[in-house]
Amino acid sequence: MTITEIIYWLELAGVAVFAITGALEASRRQMDMVGFVLIATFTGIGGGTVRDVITGATPVFWIRDTTWLVTCIGAAVITYFTAHLVERRYVALLWLDALGLAVFGVTGAAIGLNLGVSPLVAIVLGMITATFGGMVRDVVCNEIPLILRPEIYITCALVGAGIYVIGTAILDLPRGPIAVIAFFAAFLMRACAIKFKLSFPVYRARPGREY
Repeated sequence: MTITEIIYWLELAGVAVFAITGALEASRRQMDMVGFVLIATFTGIGGGTVRDVITGATPVFWIRDTTWLVTCIGAAVITYFTAHLVERRYVALLWLDALGLAVFGVTGAAIGLNLGVSPLVAIVLGMITATFGGMVRDVVCNEIPLILRPEIYITCALVGAGIYVIGTAILDLPRGPIAVIAFFAAFLMRACAIKFKLSFPVYRARPGREY
């Protein structure tokens, strides 16, 4: 199996995971089947769509290959009939989101490098792929997006994408092992943030000067 095929299947797995998080959010909002499919699809393919639009890939990936849409729809339908079995759906959403975040951070950066962009742009593309689908899910469902909350989130995607890009494009190390390391680094960082409620210091307003 070539690295391109591996990226394809990893990206498809990430789409499925993110689609499930969208469907779980739809279940929390008590939506109908159409709502499940809509939110799952927005979440599953949102980040990749933004990435392809930015890089000028035409048509975007889910138009070229309908497997992506079928995956989102399938995840939505399955979740519609099984969401009630999950006792703490928001907790499940957070952990699945962490998994998708780690996958997309790496695959988004890998796709960027395959398109011939610079290492820095590839890292940014990995971050965009990993975070925009979840942001669309939260905005549509009237939630504060995870990337705007005072917790470590977007940094995890940047770490995963950065490790992959530095390891493969700059140090010229084998892509397979580096992808695994990058994935686990991003996921473990996000897992620690969820488990221990870690966050970076936030800006605190100070009284203005009197003139």
